[in-house]
Amino acid sequence: MKIVAGVATDTGQVRDHNEDSYIVEPPLYAIADGMGGANAGEVASQLALETIGDMQRTGETTLDDEVREANRVVFARSGEDTKFAGMGTTVTAALASAEALHLVHVGDSRAYLLRAGSLRQLTHDHTLVDRMVQAGEISRDEADVHPHRNVLIRALGTEPKVDVEALDLGLLEGDQVLICSDGLTDMVTENQISAILDVARGAPQDAAERLVRAANRAGGIDNITAIVLEVEAGEPDAGTVAAAPTIAERTRRIPWRSIAVVLTTIALLVVAYTVFRSYLDRQWYLGISDGQVALYQGIPAEPFGVHLSHVDLDTGIDATAIARFPSYQGLTEGITFRSRDSAMQTVAQMQADLRAQQQQQEQQHHNKRNGGGGGQ
Repeated sequence: MKIVAGVATDTGQVRDHNEDSYIVEPPLYAIADGMGGANAGEVASQLALETIGDMQRTGETTLDDEVREANRVVFARSGEDTKFAGMGTTVTAALASAEALHLVHVGDSRAYLLRAGSLRQLTHDHTLVDRMVQAGEISRDEADVHPHRNVLIRALGTEPKVDVEALDLGLLEGDQVLICSDGLTDMVTENQISAILDVARGAPQDAAERLVRAANRAGGIDNITAIVLEVEAGEPDAGTVAAAPTIAERTRRIPWRSIAVVLTTIALLVVAYTVFRSYLDRQWYLGISDGQVALYQGIPAEPFGVHLSHVDLDTGIDATAIARFPSYQGLTEGITFRSRDSAMQTVAQMQADLRAQQQQQEQQHHNKRNGGGGGQ
């Protein structure tokens, strides 16, 4: 038997760059989903996988130790450069042969096994809501729509040391293994994943591309990456990667002058876009999303229907309740800030104001109840 692999990645429909990274170097298959301001998430995910890949090629270390070393490298880099401070990444990495899979995992990227028509999640999400599910505080269905479902309690590179989750699994002919970032699982249900893998059985590259397209059709709110492994009959080898189809083109005479004009125009547009994008990335405001106060990165404007911001954090604060305070009446149009820290200070003040209001109302109710029972 042998392993055949396919991989696909996409920026998605909302983000402006891809912070996911992946390695497909048999027998190593890995995905990292970076997080952090500006390009820090992209740096974290690439640095983590470069470290793992370089160590794996030496053949002198275990995958578990390689992931721990990647954590040390990312954490050290974040401390060396202020623009990368606080960056981190998920990592889900596997060493796969035709007979067995060794899996190492940190964060909320996932690995699944489809065997005999049954899809099973192999990893645990290291998130706040998953811990709440394990504690019986909320149901799995509630976790899937919880506003803080993407809040990580464990990530690579955010602390000097990290606990890694490890799993060994025997493989059978016909097994399909999916390793993916949460940009896929936030958009596509497990039933849909199972159906897509089954339809594309025997064609891992097609399966990976179908999964990414499905996530984009569902909204594509995050970067999407999928690696699909399939155990097939055949002689075992170092691993086979299914190649994406190429497109043949007819040669023709090229109008160089026109191309020069087009390329110059594109270059100017790219420069303008880069400057404007850099400006947007430094802007923050508090607005309303689904009836709650949300922290947005960007500016509160939609010229020609184009959104110039995206939700960075759902605060869980009821927008109607907080808007009754005179100081927050600009929430509908957007309350702007020069930095994320300034915005978060206002969020903290909102929470304090609501608590104070609630305490005042409770005191008034208490006073009314105790003072309203006088006789004649």
